[in-house]
Amino acid sequence: MKVSVIGAGLAGCEAAFQLANQGIQVDLYEMKPQKYTAAHTYQGFAELVCSNSLKAARLDSAAGLLKAEMRELGSLVLEAAEQCAVAAGGALAVDREKFSDYITNKIKTHENINVISGEVTTIPQGYVVIASGPLTSDQLADTIMEMLDSNRLSFFDAAAPIVTAESIDMSIAFAQSRYGKGDDDYINCPMNKEEYELFYTELIQAESAPLKEIDKRDFKVYEGCMPIEVMAKRGADTIRFGPLKPVGLRDPRTDHRPWAVVQLRKENQDSTMYNLVGFQTNLKFGEQKRVFSLIPGLQNAEFVRYGVMHRNTFIDSPRLLDNHFCLKKDNRIFFAGQITGVEGYTESAASGIYVGYNLARIINGKEPITLPKETMLGSLSHYISDETVVNFQPMGSNMGILPSLETTIRDKKLRYETLAKRAIEALKQTINQ
Repeated sequence: MKVSVIGAGLAGCEAAFQLANQGIQVDLYEMKPQKYTAAHTYQGFAELVCSNSLKAARLDSAAGLLKAEMRELGSLVLEAAEQCAVAAGGALAVDREKFSDYITNKIKTHENINVISGEVTTIPQGYVVIASGPLTSDQLADTIMEMLDSNRLSFFDAAAPIVTAESIDMSIAFAQSRYGKGDDDYINCPMNKEEYELFYTELIQAESAPLKEIDKRDFKVYEGCMPIEVMAKRGADTIRFGPLKPVGLRDPRTDHRPWAVVQLRKENQDSTMYNLVGFQTNLKFGEQKRVFSLIPGLQNAEFVRYGVMHRNTFIDSPRLLDNHFCLKKDNRIFFAGQITGVEGYTESAASGIYVGYNLARIINGKEPITLPKETMLGSLSHYISDETVVNFQPMGSNMGILPSLETTIRDKKLRYETLAKRAIEALKQTINQ
């Protein structure tokens, strides 16, 4: 039995390595060096095109916890990173070229991996792992689009910020649906006139993130999901009659309609995260924290994801994939990496590990493992397959995505340490079983 893996990025290399280590023959397809995306320049596999950092190393952080889980699962990416590390304080950062060369050599010298150079434009027969990344080539994207249905593939990531539910000040914010319709599905952050004017002034003066050339070329596409700061600059009341409209809502503290309202909508089934409705933004992350913390009820908000607007090819995973990253309508096809909606280097690599490990089990006649939601990778796999997520946008690892603890721990550091300890214990128990 042979598996075709499309893409030799972080996810593709991890998937191929996991499969090969379990005795499965792998054809790994990579279009470099014959063809490069607009962001890639190096011939080697697993090229890091943005930062050279894999984020925090400490266990009581989301990035550190995910890395600890990856180590337990035999990650090639972490093996390479630790061999090619450069000084970066509390983060795990690498020498890009040495990191890529290390992984490339491991892959090319593995007896069970056959590397095939050139662009893939059709889906191979048999088992396939599609790990073509956020800059999937146009021809392959067209093939995927045809296979999935044209409205299930996105090419731009235009996402609003997400905050943890427990960090919302419910002495100010209130749960209510407009005109009393529904089940109070929204949390509302009310503003009086003075609060709105302060927020508006800071919003229109805030600094935007510079666009990369690949994003500038297609920025017109963003008109359909206009950045909140761009909309605000069209007039002082534009957003107050748009995403911040207060109609149909009454502040229980005053029993009056607020001057403006920022609505928060559930981001996941467990109600641990909420997104700011209509707040797609291209502001710098620091500016988002500063300005959006002016919203009453969000003054102490913990942002698990900031808003972004950039080129990013990803599928509508909740409608398409199960929690093993397998295509629901065709169980021979798996997806891995950023094309699934996991966001970040380690998240992409971790999804590749999970796919490779489970696909090898399936081929060997075993049931795939399901990681518990208490683990970071388990929660990410649950998020990308959660059909209750309506406006699906990519998600990176964060502590807010994990199920809440049975007891409330106010101290953030202690709470994160407890969540991390629970995750590792749950993972080890699953592996042992």
